Amino acid sequence: MTHYRISEAASLLGVSDDTVRRWVASGALSTTLDAAGRQIIDGAALAARATEIAVTPENPLGAASSARNRFVGLVTAITSDTVMSQVELQCGPHRVVSLMSTEAVRDLGLEIGSLAVAIVKATTVIVETPASDH
Repeated sequence: MTHYRISEAASLLGVSDDTVRRWVASGALSTTLDAAGRQIIDGAALAARATEIAVTPENPLGAASSARNRFVGLVTAITSDTVMSQVELQCGPHRVVSLMSTEAVRDLGLEIGSLAVAIVKATTVIVETPASDH
């Protein structure tokens, strides 16, 4: 099983260490202790929390934006058959879905709660800015 320290969990969720500690204190996240006596959070529990707090971004009418092509996140779901798999990642507020071979899922050791990076290569990239900036 994959586990994360509080600081790692905070970084992955885009919140402060103190926020994660408050979630632990309130029971929203549970921890165990590692061999060194540090609090750790189970990857699957962290993936579930990432999904709970994720919000769909609003249309960026008030700010300029351009999506990055590299998304770091947690695996939140894997649906597999004998040949193909659908892997869902929660990358901050973004849900990224990838279709890949089930063999690739096994080779990468993907499981719910795993840390992964989705890299998007596209021949067309749309960049938007507010209409008032033209």
